Amino acid sequence: MVKHIVLFKLKNEVSAEEKQAVALKFKAAIEALPAVIPFIKHVEVGININPDEQWNIALYSEFNTLEEVKAYATHPAHVAAAKLLADVKESRSCVDYES
Repeated sequence: MVKHIVLFKLKNEVSAEEKQAVALKFKAAIEALPAVIPFIKHVEVGININPDEQWNIALYSEFNTLEEVKAYATHPAHVAAAKLLADVKESRSCVDYES
């Protein structure tokens, strides 16, 4: 099993209301992907409720192999969901590990 964890930091100049709206759209789009990408074993998106922390969004997903993670990353439905953050994302951090 491969766990794929991604953290997103949104730009400081984006208002709190816009951050929340974009984060909710992103969450809905990503969590809808298993219906389109059947090799996603599990996916969830969390929106940080702690304003003292620097990361705004956490994505957690599970796949059988790293090759599936790579196929997911380039799948058109995933690319479309990722574009929802394009204008507001400052940075991204990712870890893929086996368990």
